[in-house]
Amino acid sequence: MIQKVLIANRGEIAARIIRTCMKMNIETVAIYSEADREAAYVSMATESYEVGPARAQESYLHMDRIFEVAKESGADAIHPGYGFLSENPHFAKRCEQEDIIFIGPSNALITLMGDKIAARQAMKQAGIPIIPGTETAIETIDEATQEAERIGYPVMVKASAGGGGVGMEVVHTEEELLKAIETNEQRAKSLFGDGSLFLEKQIEHARHIEIQIAADAFGNVIHLFDRECSIQRRNQKVIEEAPSSLPENVRLEMGEKSIRACKEMHYENIGTIEFLVDEENNYYFLEMNTRIQVEHPVTEEITGLDLVQMQIEIAQGNPLAVQQDAISINGHAIEVRLYAEDPETFFPSPGTISTCDVPTGEGVRLEMSVENNTVVTPFYDPMIGKIIVSNRTREKTIQQLARTLNETTIEGIKTNIPMLQKIVTQEAFMKGNITTDYVNKHM
Repeated sequence: MIQKVLIANRGEIAARIIRTCMKMNIETVAIYSEADREAAYVSMATESYEVGPARAQESYLHMDRIFEVAKESGADAIHPGYGFLSENPHFAKRCEQEDIIFIGPSNALITLMGDKIAARQAMKQAGIPIIPGTETAIETIDEATQEAERIGYPVMVKASAGGGGVGMEVVHTEEELLKAIETNEQRAKSLFGDGSLFLEKQIEHARHIEIQIAADAFGNVIHLFDRECSIQRRNQKVIEEAPSSLPENVRLEMGEKSIRACKEMHYENIGTIEFLVDEENNYYFLEMNTRIQVEHPVTEEITGLDLVQMQIEIAQGNPLAVQQDAISINGHAIEVRLYAEDPETFFPSPGTISTCDVPTGEGVRLEMSVENNTVVTPFYDPMIGKIIVSNRTREKTIQQLARTLNETTIEGIKTNIPMLQKIVTQEAFMKGNITTDYVNKHM
């Protein structure tokens, strides 16, 4: 049994993991950078250790220092949260070498799904439709232009090792293609250590739908239904909800095929298979995330399950505690991400939060990493928290979410709240007319 978990992360996800560990009577170890010394999550943990300066490379990505803390504290497991080292196969392998339980899938599976080209091939073999595109990495400019003509513009240039919207660019002409290849190859090399690029057909007016799965070491795999994640800016999600409004037969088919794919690759722990869905409800594999997702709370709200607890129990070697036919959808849930950013330009807005007042109550769940007088630094992702609202129907959930946003006050910095307020009161959103180009079309 796991006795003590080191959380190799920060902010609201660190606090989220600590809460579940407390419920399970598991001790926790928080790590923090110099910039996060006064962060709220630090005092929540059983123990806390400073791991380095503000720069993530010298703190939250400093593997040697993290394992020093793990040994010093006596942690027998590490939860990576999301971002940072969560999908780093070397980190997962290092845990194995250090005889520390990694709360996630194996390094081999992280490697497979982290390589977008290899992931496409694996899903194709498992019978999941993939977006038309190149089967291997682009080797030359001539090959890129020929493949783009074959696929048909617009096409998406994608970094094989990318993620989180980074290393992706839509192009409509050969001139744009050449510029995008040069820019994204350099960016991918710098950020991921791998400049490999491939091309995919751009599915226009698509919806971004994902299937949450859980799998244990005994071959049991279940899906926890779907999430709608189409409201995005710069290829990053802003609003997520569960379930989506796709026809039920399509949603269930996506879930069944996701289960089959996970069984074929012997997947273990939780993960998310993401799809693009076109206007005719044809769906195509996009990518697989081998970690907890930012938007996992909406799935928890409609199923009543604790996904972090499931992760820990699977990592302990326990079989899944629930079968597929015992899981049902109860109501509707929507999550909005709160960002410290200018709502018009989307540029980050660091500074000191003088007032942070978000109303709570029945059906409102807060996952926050800030409070009054918190300093939002420029060193990390500008997401400062999430508001999750659940109710009996989507209509009632939207109404409650709009009221909650209107009663929220965050002062001292700019936030994206005005943008969120506008979206959730727009007729297109309320009718469910949601696609990945929503922000460009309606804002």
